[in-house]
Amino acid sequence: MKKKNNNTEDKKILVKNTFLQGAFISTLGIVISKVLGIIYVIPFHAVVKEQGGALYGYAYTLYSLFLGMSSAGIPLAISKIISEYQTMGYYNAKERSFKIGKDISVLLGLIAFIVLFLFAPNIAHAVLGNLEGGNTIEDVTFVIRIISTAIIVVPLLSIYRGYLEGHKYLTPSSISNVIEQIVRVFIIIFGSFITIYVFKKSIATAVGIAVFGATAGALVSYFYLLDIVRKNKKVLHEKTLKVKEPKITNKDILKKIFWYSLPFIMIDVFKSLYDFVDMTTVVKTLGESLHYSTKDAESIMSIISTWGNKFNMIISSVSTGVIVSLIPNLTSSFVIGDNKDINHKVNQTFQVLLFLTIPMTIGLSILASPVWNVFYGSSKYGAKVFTYFVYIALFMSAYTTVVTIVQVLKDYKTVFISLFCGIVLKALLNTRLMIYFDMINIPAYYGSITATIIGYFASFIICMFALYKRFKINYKSTFKELGYIIFSAIFMIISLFILKLFIPIVVSSRFMNVFIIALYSIIGSMVYFFSMYKFGSIKRIFSAEFISKFKIKLKK
Repeated sequence: MKKKNNNTEDKKILVKNTFLQGAFISTLGIVISKVLGIIYVIPFHAVVKEQGGALYGYAYTLYSLFLGMSSAGIPLAISKIISEYQTMGYYNAKERSFKIGKDISVLLGLIAFIVLFLFAPNIAHAVLGNLEGGNTIEDVTFVIRIISTAIIVVPLLSIYRGYLEGHKYLTPSSISNVIEQIVRVFIIIFGSFITIYVFKKSIATAVGIAVFGATAGALVSYFYLLDIVRKNKKVLHEKTLKVKEPKITNKDILKKIFWYSLPFIMIDVFKSLYDFVDMTTVVKTLGESLHYSTKDAESIMSIISTWGNKFNMIISSVSTGVIVSLIPNLTSSFVIGDNKDINHKVNQTFQVLLFLTIPMTIGLSILASPVWNVFYGSSKYGAKVFTYFVYIALFMSAYTTVVTIVQVLKDYKTVFISLFCGIVLKALLNTRLMIYFDMINIPAYYGSITATIIGYFASFIICMFALYKRFKINYKSTFKELGYIIFSAIFMIISLFILKLFIPIVVSSRFMNVFIIALYSIIGSMVYFFSMYKFGSIKRIFSAEFISKFKIKLKK
């Protein structure tokens, strides 16, 4: 009898989610994680300052790049394969795919760790060159080696997430994201504070402790998911279809993992290459060609690589949450050849994404000054850079979503062409636009931001055109909703500028800035959502059924 109760409890833990439910749960979990990731920057910035922020950014940029090259695409591939085999009833192949995915991730993670650890001094020299007066090559080497340990753990954690997401069980994965971030934030805040103010160590040591938070958070989150999977083996191994499973060898599974993960890995690597281009050109161009001081150049770089990116991650988390739900759901539709459902899900994905990200981006841009003041205090470049930098999140989110759709539909040629064209444009334009903008008295760092936006936008257009030509995706409904979104956003902007006449945005007090952010956010959101409601867009985008279920859950 006791055993039966335990099984009931397990089934309550793992509840399958529909596309919109999954998108909502995943987005909520990721947004909470990103909000936690923003909250910690207030004390962390106060402890390590902008020089420490630049050092932190160097470590994370290299970490993201190597994680992408090693195994970032495998978890998403596993999610897709699990969904595919589960839909067809190939349960033995499904479980073997999970095991093989784990083995590959551990192996590639170890290789990436060894390479990054051994070649850290060479990478540090490539980043800084001969610049003096800021972080040293030894400092950069130290933090790179510390954060490289996370590459051993994170891939395995991600495989477990992909396994559960492939079954359309998204809640545990979202909870694990939050757990990982809580542990990481705790170590960043208390670790850096104790290092500087108790043990009187250097900023480099404090940043080293902070980046180790990625490893610790991943470990705790991994053990949580491991426990969930072990407790719910019966649910996860349940056979709902009775079909004759064809012979699928481990070699076949390896090939499938390779071809499914390669585009995801390339997507992640190329996104990291955007940051790598900035990391290797912005400081050098500003410092050597445009005569900014090393301190100012590194300050601008810290905004682009670390501090500004924290806010951008909240916007991009919307696309991440949608993608997590989209992959298994779109894969199921693709496997059974339901083109009508594919068209519906693709358009609904774009509409949900644009509905949320456009007002968020515009709002953060308008409130750049008080937001920056609240989190980081007064800064020579902070708000100036972030006002424009935040729009990268909008274009990156749109591209990440569309290229994932193209990948799920197995148009790998378009994936590679779009990625290649985007990064080539970024690399060719980055330094040139910085120098050109400086010549026409526009801040030089806007050139780097513009190069990123151009790269992502060009890649986005290539993918959208491919979906239209090859899969006959009809964007008519999305363009219609985009029009309503733009009109609603314009009404929001007008209302905020009218409010600005009575309550100015820029004040010196942090407390007053919190009040201004809250007031502007509430009024802007009310105007935007009311406009979208009057246009009927909310009901069309989310469906009346989803809204009714959401209201019931809120009441509960």
